Amino acid sequence: SLNKESNKRKMKKATIMILGMHCASCANNIERSLSKISGVKSARVNLMMKKGYVECEDNVKEDELKKAVKKAGYEARSVEFE
Repeated sequence: SLNKESNKRKMKKATIMILGMHCASCANNIERSLSKISGVKSARVNLMMKKGYVECEDNVKEDELKKAVKKAGYEARSVEFE
């Protein structure tokens, strides 16, 4: 089963600090924008915490996440991977 594991893409989690969200539809727009990135498995945005949580493949870049937030009309202040 060791071989099977290496076929699966390595995943990582990203937490994005987002500025400029005012309502639930803001958060939804950002989730949609992040979800369109190739390699992103899930994206959810917490309006109260002003944070986006993304689960993505290891090759997804910080810059891609920031661009997606910007495309939705908001500012990604920082991205932290774990």
